[in-house]
Amino acid sequence: MTTPDLHQFWQETLSDWQASGLSDAAYCKQESLVYHRFVYWRQKLTGSVESSDEPVQARSGFTRVTPTPDAGVGLTVSLPGGVSITGLHAGNIDLLGAVLRQL
Repeated sequence: MTTPDLHQFWQETLSDWQASGLSDAAYCKQESLVYHRFVYWRQKLTGSVESSDEPVQARSGFTRVTPTPDAGVGLTVSLPGGVSITGLHAGNIDLLGAVLRQL
């Protein structure tokens, strides 16, 4: 497929997805599309990096990390259920791994 053909295909695919009312992952599964390609083209053509109504951790096991200007020193990880681990840095990151393995 040529580049203009790919653009046309993904423009139509994204329009169909939006009209479907399905989450991005559900639509890809239904249409046998490779999810990461769908996300790439959605971002390329629309600038959108957000998933539609589906939490990141429910889909992949990972959670979003969002920097905050007043975070101070270290990283804070907020887990589902309201648990937060603060003050993480390169010197104690192994502790985070040990804590997460216990959850």
